[in-house]
Amino acid sequence: MKLSHDLGQLTYCLNIHPTQTWDDVRSALKGPVAAVKQAVSPDTPFAVGLRFSGQALAELEDTAKRRELKELLDEHGYMGITVNGFPFGPFHGTTVKEDVYQPDWRSVQRVEYTNALADLMAELAAPKDFVSLSTVPGTFKPLGSGAEAQMAENYLLCVAHLVALRARTGVQVALAIEPEPFCFLGTISESIAYFTQYLFSADAARRLAALAELSEADAADALPRHLGLCYDVCHAAVEYEDPAASIKALKDAGIPVHKLQLSAALRIPQVGPNTRKALRSYQEPTYLHQVNRRHADGLTMHRDLPDALALGDQTDGEEWRVHFHVPVFLENLGAFSSTRAFLEQILDLHRSDPISPHLEIETYTWDVMPKEIRSATMDQDIVREMQWVLEQLGQ
Repeated sequence: MKLSHDLGQLTYCLNIHPTQTWDDVRSALKGPVAAVKQAVSPDTPFAVGLRFSGQALAELEDTAKRRELKELLDEHGYMGITVNGFPFGPFHGTTVKEDVYQPDWRSVQRVEYTNALADLMAELAAPKDFVSLSTVPGTFKPLGSGAEAQMAENYLLCVAHLVALRARTGVQVALAIEPEPFCFLGTISESIAYFTQYLFSADAARRLAALAELSEADAADALPRHLGLCYDVCHAAVEYEDPAASIKALKDAGIPVHKLQLSAALRIPQVGPNTRKALRSYQEPTYLHQVNRRHADGLTMHRDLPDALALGDQTDGEEWRVHFHVPVFLENLGAFSSTRAFLEQILDLHRSDPISPHLEIETYTWDVMPKEIRSATMDQDIVREMQWVLEQLGQ
């Protein structure tokens, strides 16, 4: 939905729902998405944060199904302004863990998938529309060493495709790389360093100029137009970023935030026996739940929650932040709190000086969340999340 005072568009991400097949996507758009729109935007167009797996995208190569998708969006008053191009494979009801990053940006398959997503979104949009496409931050951290240049080449191949797509359709699709804990790009400082050296450098502009048949000056202008970050607030909080300083650092480096994902993480202010016991209900086999421990010697990141819990009482007294998306309207989670205060700071910054044209709520863990922190049906809680964000933004 369009926000007043030039604060952009607010939506939520369809990766909350099963979206593995075209039938899944259709069911989500006709069912829960329609219910949310009716509650928060009944008489005005409603932005949707789309998600198409590799399988769903392949099915949508069928012209009739593609036409049905566009008709469905038009019929319900949906605007396809953004797409989550991060998870390629199954995302619900199976073990995902680090497979969520595959294929990663070392692979031409990731380029082909992303380009196909961009083509579809350009068909769904109107000329001069802006579409954001969030994607994997390179690869899973243990796989990134030595692959920096190859991943940059693949990002630039995709940007060249987006440049040509804009020339052909008038639609500007921007690739939004999403830093995530325990990934090749996990922090804002890592992201700025990589962009500076590999993606926004003079060499990158020359390479894009050759790929897209542009002058070097036009290629340098095209890079930030079609490439930037997806700032996931949960991920940034897990990394103990400073909200204002991180946004300023990106602005100073000339790196646009093409999408701002509104999310909150688990926060354990002081770990002890009782909190470790309570955390066991958040151990589940579907997703990675990276843990960042703050202790006297600094920060230590763990790949998954069981790895941190295995340390036992030697972690007593530490603060932990856990990559487990929890409802943004909750701060008190029983034995824990959340990083909602971090999100409140980001929204306050956005209200004063807009950070991104696209704001997308992404609490994809409803199916694996402990029942005691779910207050109602998923549809009702999504509505509560959107209403809470609207209140924070003074809407």
